[in-house]
Amino acid sequence: MLPDLSPWRDSRDFRTLWAAGLITTFGSFLTFVALPLQLKELTGSAAAVGALGAVELVPLIVFGLYGGALADAVDRRTLILASEAALGLVALGLLLNGLLPHPLVWPLYAAAALTSALTGIQRPALDAIVPRIVAHEHLSAAAALNALRWQVGGVAGPALAGLLVAYAGTAWAYALDAATFALSFLMALRLAASPPAHDAAKPSLRGIWEGARYAWSRKELLGTYLVDVVAMLFAFPLALFPFLADQLDAVWALGLMYAALPFGSMLVSATSGWAARVHRHGLAVVLAAAGWGASMTLAGLVGNVWLVLLFLVLSGAFDMISGMFRMTMWNQTVPDALRGRLAGIELLSFSAGPQLGQVRSGAVASLTTVRASVWSGGLACVAGVLLLGAALPGLLAYDARTDEHARAVREARGTGAREADD
Repeated sequence: MLPDLSPWRDSRDFRTLWAAGLITTFGSFLTFVALPLQLKELTGSAAAVGALGAVELVPLIVFGLYGGALADAVDRRTLILASEAALGLVALGLLLNGLLPHPLVWPLYAAAALTSALTGIQRPALDAIVPRIVAHEHLSAAAALNALRWQVGGVAGPALAGLLVAYAGTAWAYALDAATFALSFLMALRLAASPPAHDAAKPSLRGIWEGARYAWSRKELLGTYLVDVVAMLFAFPLALFPFLADQLDAVWALGLMYAALPFGSMLVSATSGWAARVHRHGLAVVLAAAGWGASMTLAGLVGNVWLVLLFLVLSGAFDMISGMFRMTMWNQTVPDALRGRLAGIELLSFSAGPQLGQVRSGAVASLTTVRASVWSGGLACVAGVLLLGAALPGLLAYDARTDEHARAVREARGTGAREADD
């Protein structure tokens, strides 16, 4: 049941990337809580908070695809460092706006859009560099450890953000976020260079299309993207948490609500040794995504704040299981030359869904009630995921032991290792 620490033990670059990412994640979650809360205080509108998802979506689509092409064409270390520095500047801009006597609303949307664009550039490089620095047989363990890093920051960041915002104001959250970006940038300088292949083409629409065409040809891989988009579109009500806390007469629990999802994920990561014995990854993705929707349904139906937190923790656990096996399928079956572009598509699948989910949840809540928006979205998630599973038998039948793409990547990694030894 214990997590497999082999990637952390065997690769210095993985340890560096993991530690720097932990610091960045902690700071980012401070802003993740502070920004929508500040927008709620300035506007008092659930639709205005939900609109953050719409503002973030277009930059994510454009720069996620382009960032994937960049990750295949330039040094991935350079791309990670440059985007990390730029994200720190965005946090600094939020701090300056927060220090104004009357903070403005438009910089909050501008910062959300810029953060989304920079994440679209950075995330494919972060994902694509992992198979280069971690042994093939340890990729499932690396996915679990990277998720654990996110979860530790996701638990500690929102919990601290709730206290900071309540007693010191949002400016403190933004200030700490900017400081964490500076520290993680300095740590990431230790990463070894990760240059592109000698025959890598420059980023272009043709290259992006090549990656999209490959993804389309892999129906089992495409299925993991679609399942995640459906799950997040219908059952990602984070924009409603400030309003849900008000309705439950538990404003003190807002930080705990944000922390509950990553806490549930962390419980799975901390006991993820069993994951290496799972080979039907597609089936696991579908079942876990349906579990996510069912848990969100219950979180919307109950009226006790502690039960809400319990079902949010359970939702986070199912989300981690789905994400862990989705990432394992991607890392074990995508050729290195296409990994950056496929990471860009992967970014859209697990980021565009949450952005649209915030818009959906905010709009439905404005037409009905906050709790109705949560439980109805959970039910729609379960139905949508099960329908996708039935429509994509290749996804349910996927087996890492026999899949031809997984076998080809294993053989390519083995050949590369032998040539390096020679």
